[in-house]
Amino acid sequence: MRRARPRIKMHFQTDTHSMKLLDLPLMLRLKQNAIVLHSELGLTEDARGQNSALLSSIVFPRGLHTLLAHVDDKDVVGQFRYRQSEANAHIVYLAPTLAESDEDRIWLHMLDAMAQQAGKNGAQTLVGEVELSHRLFETMRRAGYAVYSRQVIWRRGPIDRAFWPTELPISSENMNDQIGIAALLGCTIPRILQTVMEPSTDMSGLVYRKDGRIESYLAYSEGKHGVFVMPYLHPEVLSEAADIVAASIQQIGRSRKLPVYVCVRGYQGWLENAMLDLGFDPWLEQAVMVKHLTAGVRQTSFEQVRFDASGGKRPAATMQVMGTGGYRSSAWKEEGGLQG
Repeated sequence: MRRARPRIKMHFQTDTHSMKLLDLPLMLRLKQNAIVLHSELGLTEDARGQNSALLSSIVFPRGLHTLLAHVDDKDVVGQFRYRQSEANAHIVYLAPTLAESDEDRIWLHMLDAMAQQAGKNGAQTLVGEVELSHRLFETMRRAGYAVYSRQVIWRRGPIDRAFWPTELPISSENMNDQIGIAALLGCTIPRILQTVMEPSTDMSGLVYRKDGRIESYLAYSEGKHGVFVMPYLHPEVLSEAADIVAASIQQIGRSRKLPVYVCVRGYQGWLENAMLDLGFDPWLEQAVMVKHLTAGVRQTSFEQVRFDASGGKRPAATMQVMGTGGYRSSAWKEEGGLQG
């Protein structure tokens, strides 16, 4: 009687490490086909370009962490941004993109590797912004990310002298404004979202005061490719939303030369009419996805997660889409914006 051969257990070889100068040629090649998950950086500085955050993360770290992995004979790179004074780490990009027929194991591996590294550095959460129609949305759900909010990126070209004339007094934030700004954010951002939805500490800010109280705060970033804006308005000045946003944007120097992008979160739906009045178009709809990091995890499996007894995947979450038409992500790609 012939003896049955023992089953050979397949082990996938993986090698994950922080990026080194020797890895630079491979990184530059991979990241040209990257998925950007940080709208602020992607729209202002072009996170995929050769002179982007990638090289600076080696020479001048500035809170950027880049990981390279070799999984199943394929290479994958991921970058996230985290600074010790902050609670959240934010994924900058993941590369390469995958064809529909490709398994997403390398994405799952890198998402998990970045979560481990961010947790070791002290981050409490890892955040990524992904287009709802992109297959990475479902991959991130399976990797333990939850949808915290929907956001729409609104776009218009550079402003000119005819852009919404207004004389509202807008000024740059200063140290004395910190308490007033914190109070405004506390009453405009839902409590459950406050730790994730506050603007980056890298952003500059403009304030609008009324009767001695800060009623509006507009956080913004300027880069060589665009201006990225996040508005926060007190409910008592909603009727003045278009005037406040217009007056604030006019204070940003590069808004006269570069495209302007305004990020409107799901809980700020009342801003949509103001965006239309100001000549902005809905450009891209994304989900803000968050993974809470657990301290003390020493070893993590990169196998795909099964969601039911048969091993089938759950369908992607459905989120309400605005009725103003398509979000021209394909046009964005053509102009060098976020991929997805």
